[in-house]
Order: sequence, then C-alpha cells, then structure tokens
Amino acid sequence: MISLSGAVSVIVTLIVAGLIFGLLWWLLNYCNPPEPFKKVGNVILAVLAVLVLIGILLSLVGGRPLFVP
Repeated sequence: MISLSGAVSVIVTLIVAGLIFGLLWWLLNYCNPPEPFKKVGNVILAVLAVLVLIGILLSLVGGRPLFVP
C-alpha cells in the first residue's frame, strides 16, 4: 500500500516534470528550427520524458531507480 505522503510526492514530481517537459517542447516549437532538427529535438524530448516517467514509476513501486547519483 502506498502512503499518502508518498503519493503526494509522486504527484508533485509528475506535475513538475510535466511542466518542465512542456516548457521545453513549447520552446522547441517557438524557436522554429529547420525541419530535420525540429523532428530530432521532439524525438529526443519524448525519449527523455519516457525515461523520467519510467524512473518515477519504478521508484514508486520500490524498484531500483534508473538514475543513481
């Protein structure tokens, strides 16, 4: 069972990560680089977002985190 403080911590982390990746996506589209660079940037941003989401979910279930400092 997940504790209330753990659930709130995960929700806040997801919101902050969503804001950061949303702002990066907006910045990438706002700067409007040439088309191949824009597609590559979107793919890199999507892969990073998925990796961060997997890391957050793994730490939620008590698994080993992906990134250990």
